[in-house]
Amino acid sequence: MDINIFIERRKALKISQVKLCEGICTQSTLSKFENNGRIPSLSILNKLCGRLGLSVDDLYKNTTASTTHMRTVLDRIESKLMMKDYPTVKENLNEINSNEINNDELKMQFYYQKGLVNVLTDEKITDSYYYFSQILDDLDDKHQTIYTYLSYAGLGTAYLKNNQKEKAQFYFEKILDYINYHKEETFQKKNVNIYLRILTIVYYTAEFYIEDHNYEISSELVNRGIKLCSEQHITYYLPRLKLSAAKVAIGQNKSNKVVINLLTECAAFARINHDKAIELEAKALIKEHQDQVNKEH
Repeated sequence: MDINIFIERRKALKISQVKLCEGICTQSTLSKFENNGRIPSLSILNKLCGRLGLSVDDLYKNTTASTTHMRTVLDRIESKLMMKDYPTVKENLNEINSNEINNDELKMQFYYQKGLVNVLTDEKITDSYYYFSQILDDLDDKHQTIYTYLSYAGLGTAYLKNNQKEKAQFYFEKILDYINYHKEETFQKKNVNIYLRILTIVYYTAEFYIEDHNYEISSELVNRGIKLCSEQHITYYLPRLKLSAAKVAIGQNKSNKVVINLLTECAAFARINHDKAIELEAKALIKEHQDQVNKEH
């Protein structure tokens, strides 16, 4: 990091240390950074740079290349997470040193992935709380980004897996409010990962309400997710959303024919997406319901 870029910009703008750090940090923190090279938290540094019209990346030599590379790596890991390739996700995340991520958004992407994969693979739950707290208590402490709601999804799923439904509901109700508030919002189609994150919170919220036997809300969420996949030509989530649709149909006591059709679609999409975990689950449920049909006849 070239701290001189920061100092020269502050002096060029004729902003004193006292004025610059007002409402962000103590003057002592800023002085230690400028004079001793003691770097404050990324959240504080980001705010200080923002006040000077800089980004943290501007302080790093050759940072554009490293940031672009890190974004590519994390996006690839995110795709693996969507596909439930948890061993690869864990291996790839363990190769990343969070201190080398020089961008707040990428740090949040990293921590949400770490937290969620921990929850989904039943790892030490306290570690997941730590990862999510990096987002909720520091990087997005005002809860203005989707990473807050991805963290809520992880926390809600963790509590649900530990049979603490009331605590899980606390988080999923917040997500549901967020989804309903932003339901008409659209983004550029090239931002596939934005839609994947939206689909992630939609999916896990739908799963909670299925578990809660609230099929009205869960059905609406599943249909919204499927519609989003169709509009944006995203296939990652279709297999699991079709599986969720089948669960809703089962909960609503739909005919075995309806359930089997949904599961058959699920297995087909899973096969196209090489999603073996969902394909196996769908085939097991198809067999179960076909056996039920045979008994009825």
